[in-house]
Amino acid sequence: MFGPLNLTPDRLTEEGMRFQQKLGAAAQTLQSLGAAEVGCTPKSAVYQNGKAVLYRFEGDKAPTRKTPLLICYALVNRPYMVDLQEDRSIVRSLLAAGHDVYLIDWGYPDRSDCLMDLDDYINGVLDGCVDALREQCEIDKVNLLGVCQGGAFSLCYASLHGDKVANLVVMVTPVDFHTPDNMLSHWCRELDVDAFVDSLGNVPGDLMNYCYLTLKPYRLNGQKYLGLVDLLDNPRDLENFLRMEKWIFDSPDQAGEAFRQFIKTFYQGNGFVQGDAEIGGQTIDLGKLTMPVLNIFAEQDHLVPPAASKALARLVGSKDYTELSFKGGHIGIYVSGRAQREVPPAIDNWLSRRSR
Repeated sequence: MFGPLNLTPDRLTEEGMRFQQKLGAAAQTLQSLGAAEVGCTPKSAVYQNGKAVLYRFEGDKAPTRKTPLLICYALVNRPYMVDLQEDRSIVRSLLAAGHDVYLIDWGYPDRSDCLMDLDDYINGVLDGCVDALREQCEIDKVNLLGVCQGGAFSLCYASLHGDKVANLVVMVTPVDFHTPDNMLSHWCRELDVDAFVDSLGNVPGDLMNYCYLTLKPYRLNGQKYLGLVDLLDNPRDLENFLRMEKWIFDSPDQAGEAFRQFIKTFYQGNGFVQGDAEIGGQTIDLGKLTMPVLNIFAEQDHLVPPAASKALARLVGSKDYTELSFKGGHIGIYVSGRAQREVPPAIDNWLSRRSR
């Protein structure tokens, strides 16, 4: 039972005055902040394939690990989420542990990219980045870290090019797209994706972002901005909020054919589980993943429910398979304080035990 609200005239007046004070402080705070800066770690481009750029991050000290770590992020958001700010950066933590960290920035597709499909992304761009690393670092294999949709790409890549992957790490990665609690999958299964792509060409990033926000309409469209009022007189907290908002709404368009194929193959066809996913005419068989695999998932993830990720355990062929659950959501696994304390050290420890 809820108690009385106790909305007395004095309390309402007090709340109104406090609200006005917060708004008054906001104007001053916003003027002092300027634009929200994202991506805190210096990096340099080492390879380019079309609009995609492979970056190498520069740490405070030279890497001590011989095998480079390549981060493959999703297409639907910008990859600087893994390096958002100094105290919320998986990249900085991995650099500090001695890893040589690289990241693929897929860029912003335009109309000229509408015919790019999953074969272009996985056997073209991703494989090109891996080969560039193998040549530059004079090694046979790389460590691959796939994030969300980038994790699905990494699973496909490791199935097709397992001889180039030493260790595979996937984070909040969907594997079984038909679990009962996968709300996004239920939407996508009824989508006429052919009519959708044929009408739009590339899928607008703003439209994709709107769909994600409506999965939790109250939390992501109302409650968040009500809570913003309490941050308006705190420059640090407000800057953190604006930095996250910049990332959320910095959504690239999706190349039409790749979107069509990903929806049909995985969200509608559940290709990993059914074993009939094809990329470039080759079947994706997760049983071919014989390298060590670390699967990290978030326990409160509303986009990739834990069951969708944990399905990987019964599909991989590796005898060295590890799961790590994290108490948080789909975004918190990158940026929360708990994540910074737990996730990079776990990745580092796991890789360290498997390094030659």
